[in-house]
Amino acid sequence: MRYGKILKGKFLARPNRFIAFVRLEDGREEKVHVLNTGRCRELLLPGSTVYLAESANKQRKTAFDLVAVEKRCPDGRNLLINMDSHITNSVAEEFLFLHNLFPDLFSSLPAIKREVPFGSSRFDFLLEKDGKKLFLEVKSVTLEENKVILFPDAPTLRGVKHLEELLQAKRKGYECAVLFVVQLKGATLFRPNDATHPQFGETLKKVYRKGVKVLVMDCRVTPDSLFLDSPLPFRL
Repeated sequence: MRYGKILKGKFLARPNRFIAFVRLEDGREEKVHVLNTGRCRELLLPGSTVYLAESANKQRKTAFDLVAVEKRCPDGRNLLINMDSHITNSVAEEFLFLHNLFPDLFSSLPAIKREVPFGSSRFDFLLEKDGKKLFLEVKSVTLEENKVILFPDAPTLRGVKHLEELLQAKRKGYECAVLFVVQLKGATLFRPNDATHPQFGETLKKVYRKGVKVLVMDCRVTPDSLFLDSPLPFRL
């Protein structure tokens, strides 16, 4: 996925989950929309370099979206992280149209449907071919500590509910999977963030043992693009 016009600036403050203040390179201060409602406390630090995409909605009060940030790591790395959780599903869909993530199930590329109802819920994707059906739920991940990826960065009862719903679908005969899209490059391992939300980690382990597939993939990130790239190992 590629953005249009991108501006570079310095993060100043985030008064709430949806809004941030950024000083652009020309000195202007902009009120911008944050496309990630997670805490992101380790990312949005005063003085951090951020990247803004111009919004196509000219009726909005904010002209720009905050889409990426440079994280200053303790080991000296300057890590570029895409924070736009709104495009994660589109990035995953773009990849699915070109790659067969489940060669053990599908002999070639399956048909793809988005936002498919199941019971009282909706899953991000339904993949279907040769009579086989797989529900896929996608999660956006940005929390990195010493090259280890952790999810979630805040308690997520919604995330637990999604895992339980995948397990229910599995019991009804569907294949099911959860894909963690790591919106950065350079990590070496994924783990559930048990210190922040032990229930999510426990549920992830449970559904994995019962046959729900777990996939973790990192991304190639530039200030104006995000592409799904390579699988990462995980430890549950």
